Amino acid sequence: MLVDFTQAVNELKEAEDILILCHRNPDGDTLGSGYALLRALRDMGKRASLSCYDRIPDKFHYLRKGLTPVSCEDKFIVSVDVAERKLLGESVSEKYGDRIDLSFDHHGTSRLFAKTTYCEPDSASACEIIYNVIKALGVEISADIASCLYTGISTDTGCFRYSNVTPRTHRIAAELIEKGADHSRINVRMFETRTLDSIMFERMCLDTLECYAGGSVAVITVTVDMMEQCGVDRSAIDSIKPITRQIDGVEIGITVKEEENGKTGVSVRTGESFDASLICAHFGGGGHARAAGCEMALSPEETKMKILEYLYNDVL
Repeated sequence: MLVDFTQAVNELKEAEDILILCHRNPDGDTLGSGYALLRALRDMGKRASLSCYDRIPDKFHYLRKGLTPVSCEDKFIVSVDVAERKLLGESVSEKYGDRIDLSFDHHGTSRLFAKTTYCEPDSASACEIIYNVIKALGVEISADIASCLYTGISTDTGCFRYSNVTPRTHRIAAELIEKGADHSRINVRMFETRTLDSIMFERMCLDTLECYAGGSVAVITVTVDMMEQCGVDRSAIDSIKPITRQIDGVEIGITVKEEENGKTGVSVRTGESFDASLICAHFGGGGHARAAGCEMALSPEETKMKILEYLYNDVL
């Protein structure tokens, strides 16, 4: 059930023993909003903890600086930046999927799996929503909270380059910098710092690059074996996803990712002429107009051909 902002905030005010859930393959927005909310709730004197299906990548460890584990009875469960239940990860979904009390999301394709959902599709990131939630809770935004929120906003906007950026996005980012967000170091860490292994992985991924439809569609294929050979984890794929759309003339960029569970994940990035969320919705996924994803119970090659068939027949 969709609720308004006031009701969502009031639910948090009344809740105790709160568990915050992030989505699998965590990125800067789900982690930034999760840890910012966690810090705010603890500042209110509430018992709160955070859980994620996958290991948190090393580059995000600063988000939990100074936080200590807290035993929580999980009386109230909140998800952040999660558009549908399966994105929690299999074991987390099985344990908590039917018990989530409140969801904060900014995806227009949100499946409303929680008891109550507050969704702002016009927000560039979930962290924009959580920024307003924290202010409504009456919590002072500390430097640590500001850094968490800035991380999510910066990463979900491609360092403020994507079309989802609004004047409000910049105003919030400016206030977070005023509150002490370590913006320069965060942006360097997120966008300019790479390990040698990740660079070698990118080179291997580029070897799989294929272009179709006169160069308007580009596909990169990533396998588990490639990640193992280069010694990288799934977070390395984040730097691969934008590459296809960076090619001049490409309007639909696709990254096909083999999963360890035998399925194949798909990331779609599009230009202004196409809607990535509609493409992925055809295969049971969703996301945003310029960036979306889906998953298929097929091999990477079969998945690629399935998507191309759909694009040629119904989209291009």
